[in-house]
Amino acid sequence: MKRKYLDYFMLPIATAVILLFSSLTATADTAAEIDRDADNAIQKLYASSPAAKELSKVAKGVLVFPKVIKGGLIVGGQYGEGALRVGGKSAGYFETVAASYGLQAGAQSFGYAMFMMTDDALKYLEESDGWEVGVGPSLVVVDEGMAKSFTTTTAKDDIYVFFFDQEGLMAGLGIQGSKISRITPDK
Repeated sequence: MKRKYLDYFMLPIATAVILLFSSLTATADTAAEIDRDADNAIQKLYASSPAAKELSKVAKGVLVFPKVIKGGLIVGGQYGEGALRVGGKSAGYFETVAASYGLQAGAQSFGYAMFMMTDDALKYLEESDGWEVGVGPSLVVVDEGMAKSFTTTTAKDDIYVFFFDQEGLMAGLGIQGSKISRITPDK
């Protein structure tokens, strides 16, 4: 009997999550808007993290997602759009999408930047038809503690990820299981 009520409860939640994320993709930003947001986000990240700024000097490319929206109540999801910067210029546009199921409740927004340290990591991103994070190049999330002792000489992994501008309340912050795919925004 409990299972029947749970099914009735889950259907509206799943529908709301699907509608939320389908409306986000229907109102995709233009290339100029994504570039503007990426510029602002990366400037704020560099101002708050000297390690990120130093890493940018040797990275092959930086994939910046200025604002990712995450929400859920048992069923959850997240969505954001970003730009791949190579040599300081946009070399492509991407979206990050994830869905989850489990003990979760809340909503938040955050940004993140992925510093591609090797040509192979950059090539993997550019050539994959939708990259599932956690499969492929090695990835390390840089937290505040690690950032204090982090230098370009200690950087040995393929990709380093920095989170920034977290707002809202939801347990957990991560990108494992996210799918990153190329998009073609309007000019």
